Amino acid sequence: MYMYNGFYHGGFGFWGLGWPIMAAIAIIPFWRICSRVGLSPWLSLLLLVPLANLIFVYYLAFADWPSQRGPRDGSNFAPPDGSGGPSAPGR
Repeated sequence: MYMYNGFYHGGFGFWGLGWPIMAAIAIIPFWRICSRVGLSPWLSLLLLVPLANLIFVYYLAFADWPSQRGPRDGSNFAPPDGSGGPSAPGR
């Protein structure tokens, strides 16, 4: 072990253990965000790549999220109870 600016560095040292913790603090929320908006949660690992992390955050902010798109076949959404919603005939 040796001392550098008041910190002891032996084995992993202060900075060696700090980077994985900070990466986990950043990746876990983006993992949840990606899974909730309909994207692959594995995309959150792009935060570990220096330039890709910036591109990914901008993509996430400005892209159309799959969870906010309507049905792909163009049909209207019907609630699971089969009532047809407020525009159902006979109402």
